[in-house]
Amino acid sequence: MSELHKFIFEGLPVRGAIVRLDGAWREMLARRAANTTTGAYPVPVRELLGEMAAAGVLMQSSIKFNGALVLQIFGDGPLRLAVAEVQSDLSLRATAALTSEVPDGATLPALVNVAGGGRCAITLDPQDKLPGQQPYQGVVPLVDEAGRPLASLSQVLAHYMRQSEQLEATLVLAADDQVAAGLLIQRMPLMGQANLGGSQGESAAHGADEEYNRIATLAASLTREELLTLDVDTVLRRLFWEENLARFVPQQGALGPRFACSCSRERVGRMLESLGREEAESILAEQGQIEVGCEYCGQQYRFDAVDAAQVFAAPSVFQPPTPSGAQ
Repeated sequence: MSELHKFIFEGLPVRGAIVRLDGAWREMLARRAANTTTGAYPVPVRELLGEMAAAGVLMQSSIKFNGALVLQIFGDGPLRLAVAEVQSDLSLRATAALTSEVPDGATLPALVNVAGGGRCAITLDPQDKLPGQQPYQGVVPLVDEAGRPLASLSQVLAHYMRQSEQLEATLVLAADDQVAAGLLIQRMPLMGQANLGGSQGESAAHGADEEYNRIATLAASLTREELLTLDVDTVLRRLFWEENLARFVPQQGALGPRFACSCSRERVGRMLESLGREEAESILAEQGQIEVGCEYCGQQYRFDAVDAAQVFAAPSVFQPPTPSGAQ
């Protein structure tokens, strides 16, 4: 079961969270792999998408926001666009669009930042928008302060949070075909820090920096293999066994991270209805069936002549079955 664990370091201005996506992540991969048009994503793309999904959950869980957090990576390489979307209830989905073949073992720069055009965008899209309200979006290039390409998604997002939130953060992200996981350590602002003056305020800030740097160093020692294979309790015990952790109740099941896509056979049926009977019958005559794939999750929906007839019957007659594996 996918799970999110949040914790704080008692007495220190540092908080953390760790996420493991297993069933949710495997469902996303299975839908895409079953798509007869696109097939499975290449391994480097799957790993990046998994890291993005884990990072999206960590970032969404660290803010109080009623709406969708959309993490996008795009640029000028064979990967045109990768997107992970996480709602405030931690339901999530992810997708990618390719322009050419992806080399084996391709890194982030080789995927999206070949000529320096790579960008990371994070959008906060409110669920209940006020009239005229637009989503908030922040965009940063995939380079550090000195203009050097950033080699990993974790470096990109830590750089983004330093720029947008003015808070230090350390991320460790990893994904394979079974698990997508991530660890986030974030420094919290000192209470009243802006009002602290003189040597006392400077000393407190310096001490907080040292404490955060010490914990961030411990977090950064977590290896990819450990993050993917060890359970959460073991990871936290190995990293922070000398620290006083206050842990919150884990978020799992209906309250935790889980896959969800807005596509459905019923929605596709309504789309066919808007297309018109004549056009639908023309496709059926040419192809024998109508096939529609969700561009986001890859789920395919197929309608034969009998299904199409139900679509154009009275609304009460059309009661589409749910395809296997659909949510």
